[in-house]
Parts: sequence; structure tokens; C-alpha cells
Amino acid sequence: MIISAKKIPKYEPSMEFVERKGKGHPDTICDGISENLSVSLSKYYLEKTGRILHHNVDKAILVGGQARAWFGGGEVVEPIYLMLVGRAIGRLDKEDTVPIGRLAITAAKSYIKENLRYLDPETHIIVDYRIKQGSADLVKNFEAGNDIPLANDTSFGVGFYPMTDSERLALEVEKFINSKEGKELFPQVGEDIKVMALRHENEIKLTIAAAMISSLIKSKEDYLEVKRQLTIKLLELSSQITKMKVDLTINGADKPDKDIYYLTVTGTSAENGDDGQVGRGNRANGLITPFRPMSLEATAGKNPISHTGKLYSVLAMDIAKKLVEENKHITSANVYMLSQIGSPITEPQSVYVEASADISDEAVSSYAESVVKDSLQEAPKLWLKILEGNVSLY
Repeated sequence: MIISAKKIPKYEPSMEFVERKGKGHPDTICDGISENLSVSLSKYYLEKTGRILHHNVDKAILVGGQARAWFGGGEVVEPIYLMLVGRAIGRLDKEDTVPIGRLAITAAKSYIKENLRYLDPETHIIVDYRIKQGSADLVKNFEAGNDIPLANDTSFGVGFYPMTDSERLALEVEKFINSKEGKELFPQVGEDIKVMALRHENEIKLTIAAAMISSLIKSKEDYLEVKRQLTIKLLELSSQITKMKVDLTINGADKPDKDIYYLTVTGTSAENGDDGQVGRGNRANGLITPFRPMSLEATAGKNPISHTGKLYSVLAMDIAKKLVEENKHITSANVYMLSQIGSPITEPQSVYVEASADISDEAVSSYAESVVKDSLQEAPKLWLKILEGNVSLY
């Protein structure tokens, strides 16, 4: 294992783009359902065998439906179609078949019930699945890791800390809109929220797409008033996060003079032609950050025991946070981790750390090495937090 560290200047670009897709976005729906299925499979395997068995259900595609929305009402004309794809152990022995189909459909419907108030899982979506047995070599590799799991893939994970004001704004604005408080204040706003933050120097522009619930909005005047009140509330929230000037636009494609409004029956654009896919949305830290180190790795749905694409994405974030929060001399950090398939997950091929610090390169390197080694020892237990839902994955 190679662990190396380097001092770098503080992250202070003159411009940033930051994106956050909310829980009702078609891509996030795919992430959420795939992860829900992985957790369901993991718990089933644990109950039946005492351990989590090999699976990766990290492929899903959502085909948008068709709907008609109008002020005061609307209807879903053609349901959404969701296909769940992956690999999983389907038999525990000759007599015991894993009910993968039931688990898949239940995972999808439970995510929808918990996260999308106006999307009926019985009538608004068709859930299908094609989940097969994993390849013999990967299954055997998975089973070979008794005490320390062996990496299921050669993958990398990246993380950084802390977040900038732009990143925090994108994250917190979406979380507020989809929070219990947000829905109590603005029940007319659906769960399909997308926030794009643009910072140039000391000014931030937020562009927010917010699917509105047509049955809860009686007229264009009501619609515009919801937008006005939501704008006021979000600017107030922004002032608590940053001292920078914030400009905010909600549903910029609206054209009241042409009767164009972002109205939906179900609160998600998936009802009317917008499609989704696992891994096209937020990274493990909940954001899409093209100005930062990023991985294209989809974390949702991968097994929580040995798939380093998932585990190292989480660990890299945790290590970066520890480096900054536990050492007053380090103000920011980037962490890059690369696994080797078949090697223990506690022994990556390489870990590379970049840190902004006011101490020597040698001191940064020594401290980073100790934090990385300590964190890696916790990797075999990370699945417990994942199953409890205490880890950010998307």
C-alpha cells in the first residue's frame, strides 16, 4: 500500500458550479430504490445466513411516463416504468430460494411511499427487474474474505473537505425544501428539486427547478405567490449560510404570458417524459462538483461489504473531514483511494492526500498516514452504518 501526501494552496477558485438533485429527481429515485434493494437483500441474507452474501444491484433505468397537469388537478395517463438490474445470490440451498422479485418490488414501493407524497406506487409506476446470479469468480472472491473482505473491484473513491458556501447552499436549500418543515410551509412544492449554484467571485446565483403539485395550486396567481414566498424563505436561509450576495431564480422556464408553468401531478418530472438512471446524479457527498475531484462511481446498490467503489467513496470523505477537523494546521483536504480487486479492503493499492496546511510537508505526510491507517481499520465495519442509513451515498 502506498500512502503519500502533498501540500497544496487553499481551494479558492474565482468561479464554481455546484449541482444538487433532490430525492424526487428521476436519477435520485433510481439511486434511492437501488440502495433500498441492496439494504433489503443484505438484511435478508443476514437473517437467513448470519452474513451478507454477494450482490450488486447498482443498475436501474427509469423511463418517464405521461401526464396532464392543470391548475387544480391532473392525471397520469401512462405510468412510469422502472427496471432494476443487477446480480445477487438467488439460492441459499436446494430448498431455499431468495425472493428477489418480492424484495425488489417492495424496495421500490417503500422508497416511493416514504419519499414522494403524490406518486402512487400502485398505479403511477410499473416496477420490473432482471437480477441474475453473479459470475462464479466474483462470488468466490466475495466468499473468500472471511475476516477482512476482499475488494470486489478495482475502483477508486475520492473525497474533499470542507464544503464551500456554494456547495453548502446547494445542499442545504434542497434539503430544506424537502424537509418536514419545508413541506409544512410549502406543501405545493413537490420532491423533484434541482439546485444549481453558480459562484463568481463573491456573488452566488441559485437556479432552482421545483416541480409544483397541480392539485394544490388553484390558479396562476396561487402559483406565482408560492414562488414568491418560497424565494423569500430561501433567501433568508441563504443569509444564514453565507455572507455573499445571493440571487435566486425558481422555475426559470416559466412564461406566464404563454401559460407555461412547471406543474406536475405527482411532484416529479418522471411522470411526463423525464428519465433517470443510477449514478447520473449526486456523488457520495450529495453533490455534483465539476470544480472538485470527482468519481463517476455509482455508490447506490453496490454491496456494502466489499465493493470499494462504494466503501472508498465514503472513506475518502471521512478521511478528508478528519484531517481538517482534528488538526488545526490543516484547513482543507482532498483524498484519493484506489483498490485492487482480490486484495483486502483495508489494503488499498494507493491513497493520495492533498492538504492545505501551515505545517511542513513531512508533518502533513506523517499525520495523513496515521489518519488513513486508522480509518482503514474501520472499513470492515462500515456496512453497519450503511444498513442503518447513517452514511451519505447520494
